[in-house]
Amino acid sequence: MDEFRTRIRTWLAEHLDPKLKGLGGPGREHEAFAERRAWERKLGAAGWNGIGWPTAHGGRGATIEQQVAFHEEYARADAPARVGHLGQELLGPALIAFGTEAQQRRFLPKILAVDELWCQGYSEPGAGSDLAAVATKARLRNDEWVITGQKVWTSLAHVADWCFALVRTEPGSKRHHGLSFLLIPMHQDGVEVRPIRQLTGTAEFNEVFFTEARTAKDLVVGAPGDGWRVAMGLLGFERGVATLGQQVGFRRELEAITELAETSGVATDPHIAEAIARAWVGLEVMHAHALRAPDGPGAASVAKLVWAGWHRKLGELAMLVRGTAGLIATEDRWQRLFLFSRADTIYGGSDEIQRTVIAERVLGLPRAARP
Repeated sequence: MDEFRTRIRTWLAEHLDPKLKGLGGPGREHEAFAERRAWERKLGAAGWNGIGWPTAHGGRGATIEQQVAFHEEYARADAPARVGHLGQELLGPALIAFGTEAQQRRFLPKILAVDELWCQGYSEPGAGSDLAAVATKARLRNDEWVITGQKVWTSLAHVADWCFALVRTEPGSKRHHGLSFLLIPMHQDGVEVRPIRQLTGTAEFNEVFFTEARTAKDLVVGAPGDGWRVAMGLLGFERGVATLGQQVGFRRELEAITELAETSGVATDPHIAEAIARAWVGLEVMHAHALRAPDGPGAASVAKLVWAGWHRKLGELAMLVRGTAGLIATEDRWQRLFLFSRADTIYGGSDEIQRTVIAERVLGLPRAARP
């Protein structure tokens, strides 16, 4: 393991352009996008994309421990945020688990080579964290699915070539029944993308309108009507080992906030000192949980609750340390952290939904009444 970690660290030190360090990420996806894509292609050429994928599908076949090492070293090198993560960390593993051989041959190589970028079509105006309420519909017409509806909060849709989307394919179906997981090309007349400008001033989220958009009959992952199972499987991949690399980034943010408090002289304030100490303890708890938490129902929900709440509080701590200077609109890194982290407990499944999952699937409490 030490040899594998050293190999990663050495490769990054030799190939990472210092100009790319720290670029991209939540609220900053617009930064040097073309350069970050070129960097990610370099990673792919060296075999560092999809490292956890089986070798039969072009991956490195890395163990969980090796994947953890990669993500931690990548974060410690301050390497830029990935532009193809939706394909590599979400859709790729889903296709390996649920896709046909033809789908795997068609899409996996282009994901690894960063030749095609993906977005995720889950949330809708009436179906955010309550994903089973999706209303976007698709009907088979000859040899094509014809899709009509709207998705919202679609990250990177404006640069994506394809969208993996959960849609309703059985008329009259309700909740998680009658849903299918479709792969939809974005570059067609039936797809319109409208950016959503955020409090941070950036617009990495989008509304996506499907007006009789089309995709081939065989581009449904799993069987028609089995979309809920595929979608839930994909969400499990979303909260996998890559979050340990995310925690390295969290630690770097906390260290910078602590340094800011010390240099500005506010670290001696008992209230601020206590808040910093609580943040450090919370980060250690988060790391220990990620390493020890078993797979199974509710594990991903617990992890999401832990990191999202902690990171939102970190944004609040940054503003506390900045004091009155933080009230002046300068769009510095701490204001961006505060503003964007307000969404941490909402996107990817709100805290309320995660608690419901834990209550029903882990604790066995009665299901709440649903329309």
